[in-house]
Amino acid sequence: MKDSKKQIPLRVSEKLWEELNAWAADDFRSLNAQIEYLLTECVKKRGGKIKTDGET
Repeated sequence: MKDSKKQIPLRVSEKLWEELNAWAADDFRSLNAQIEYLLTECVKKRGGKIKTDGET
């Protein structure tokens, strides 16, 4: 069974939204995918046991 994704409301400043949105566009991702990617990388760096699509 595939993991389901949870929704969370997130409020950010307009300037942060603009920066994240531009970064997402540079990486050819949606803003939502970019935020998920950044959070995943931070958790991995902290030593979390998170797996992304394609990892076993």
